[in-house]
Amino acid sequence: MNEQKQYDGTLLVGPDEKLPFAESIFLGLQHLLAMDIYVVPFIIAGILSLSLGDSAFLIQATFIACGISTLLQARFLMRLPVAQGPSYVPIASIVGIALAAGGGINGLGTAFGAILIGGIITTVLGFSSIIRKGINYFVPPLVGGTIIFVVGLSLMPVGLKENIFTVHGPGTIGENILLAFISGGVLTLCVMLGIRLGRKGNWLRIGSVVLALIAGCIAAASMGRFSLDAVIAAPWFSMPRIAFVSFPVVFDISAIITMMIIYLVLLAETTGTWFAVSSVIEQPLSDKQLDRGIIGEGLGCFIGGLFGGTPVTGYSTNAGLISITGVASRHAFYGCAFWMILFGLSNKLATLIASIPAPVIGGVFVIVCSIIALSGFRIIRHLPLTERNMFIIGIPIIVTLALFLLPQDYVATLPEFLRYILNSTIASAALVAIVLNKVLPQEMNLYNEK
Repeated sequence: MNEQKQYDGTLLVGPDEKLPFAESIFLGLQHLLAMDIYVVPFIIAGILSLSLGDSAFLIQATFIACGISTLLQARFLMRLPVAQGPSYVPIASIVGIALAAGGGINGLGTAFGAILIGGIITTVLGFSSIIRKGINYFVPPLVGGTIIFVVGLSLMPVGLKENIFTVHGPGTIGENILLAFISGGVLTLCVMLGIRLGRKGNWLRIGSVVLALIAGCIAAASMGRFSLDAVIAAPWFSMPRIAFVSFPVVFDISAIITMMIIYLVLLAETTGTWFAVSSVIEQPLSDKQLDRGIIGEGLGCFIGGLFGGTPVTGYSTNAGLISITGVASRHAFYGCAFWMILFGLSNKLATLIASIPAPVIGGVFVIVCSIIALSGFRIIRHLPLTERNMFIIGIPIIVTLALFLLPQDYVATLPEFLRYILNSTIASAALVAIVLNKVLPQEMNLYNEK
């Protein structure tokens, strides 16, 4: 990716430019609101039927792990505007490991042990440069641009189906579509007005996500679908739990091997995020940043296990948000880390973000995903679209759509390893792009020219 074409958009603030403290905090909140940090631990807690107290512990621990690992990546390691969040990839593995160990919080102790050891191994591999050399060899600009496009493409149907077309609790699909249209419409209007007004409209562009979510929540409240009652009743602060002290940790070799397979998939997934951020902020990734990013990924997962949270990975939605706001400063991500840690320590704040209706978030989310996909297209369009390259781009797109449409009851009948791969659309499509780039001949023409 060192030869990739730069981002064609307009950045208002570069990655290394400082921001006023208040602006860093505000922009950090926007980045947090664009992420769905609470969803992964909430799903795990629900499947395992954890108590209310243990569910809150898992959610808040994930917030803390994401905050610390985001600060490590943005401030000390990659030194890029990158936010860490919980990945959906390990959900099935964590639940499977926990159920095999007896279920409940005690069963999760075996999963936490595997998360801890897997984090240590990934960190060591980061210091050895093995993974980075593999990325440089297997992921040239064509493959990297395709992966970025696939990241956005694969997330769009998730946002549409889970956030907008699925009704959670009271309400109708029609109401969901309206709420998504309002939040997405306000976001688009703010960005367009901000661009139209130039410098005078920068505040609209920068604050577009928060304004969109506020508008969506007001509309949801008028429908009886948003209330602050649960937020008011929630306590302000609660202390985090620590592995070995506050909850049990068990080391099981089969669970550790399973988690290492998952970590390889996570690294394939997060590589697409790094390339997406790189293309948006107009800076190619250096070997040093890739090594440090892998180290940060390992440390972040280790921290997740240490506090009783889930493994973390780079979030692509934040790259799309950088494009929308035009602010790529790492200081905004320091603010994001601040909010993550604060939400992890405050049950009230965590409840507030969890109270935002899913379709309101979905309206913003799908727009961000489209921008991520187009960031990959920016890279691809500067490369020659030979027959060979069209296959490398086109087949991963087919794989992405096919895996999304693949019946889950069929996936459940497959071997465990295949389920891990197929449940990660991004990793599967990335693997296909990498393999095609290596096996297809450089001189490939489907047409015999006379």
